[in-house]
Amino acid sequence: MQYLITHFSDFQLASLGSFFLHESVFFLSGLPFIYLERAGLLSKYKIQTKNNSLAAQEKCITHLLLYHIGVNLPLMIASYPFFRFMGMKSSLPFPSWKVVLSQIIFYFILEDFVFYWGHRILHTKWLYKHVHSVHHEYATPFGLTSEYAHPAEILFLGFATIIGPAITGPHLITLWLWMTLRVLETVEAHCGYHFPWSLSNFLPLYGGCAPCLLATLLLDADFHDYHHRLLYTKSGNYSSTFVYMDWIFGTDKGYRKLKALKRDGVEEESKQK
Repeated sequence: MQYLITHFSDFQLASLGSFFLHESVFFLSGLPFIYLERAGLLSKYKIQTKNNSLAAQEKCITHLLLYHIGVNLPLMIASYPFFRFMGMKSSLPFPSWKVVLSQIIFYFILEDFVFYWGHRILHTKWLYKHVHSVHHEYATPFGLTSEYAHPAEILFLGFATIIGPAITGPHLITLWLWMTLRVLETVEAHCGYHFPWSLSNFLPLYGGCAPCLLATLLLDADFHDYHHRLLYTKSGNYSSTFVYMDWIFGTDKGYRKLKALKRDGVEEESKQK
């Protein structure tokens, strides 16, 4: 980081550096899932049996490159003066780990709240038809489809990601850490695989009114994959990182019922054996 600070300006690091970091993390974490799907590896963890065609995957990558260069990069450049005004800096010393951790936690909570309501709005009839339906072209999502969306949606839901840093004016290292974690989270949510090591398997939130886990604290790929499989008026599961908003407002009832039916079916099958 010392090398970057001495050889590049704040503007270059905050705009071009952030863009390069985003692209690197996004494609390096998302492309392996295309390989897994094509090679048929780890298929027992795949949520849907259907695979995307090569043409569909290539279309997604082409559109992503156009959107990122045509929308994301100009937005990062244009937003630099505002972030600078709010106090963002890249110079030494770095903030303490307590400051970084508290800001990251704040960003996740705020982003999840704003994203949930923005996502629900995008599922209203007109906005879904003209904007959000682009993202739902892939009923069988894979990692890179997490950012495949209409340019208007990129701006609309992107607000949920940047509002936290915009308010606090963090050190650039904190912003980069937040960006990395957010990208990894959304790629994992769209990856199409439910692995045993998913964090949601280890951080449960017990509902307290039934002898089962009604929800999980962290969203996983299975939770969001369900959202892509159903019609827009009935999908639910609008959260981005956590699932408590869907649980509170009852927009995950269909998903929970389906999980209960599957669990009961497995238990019944085991009893018969």
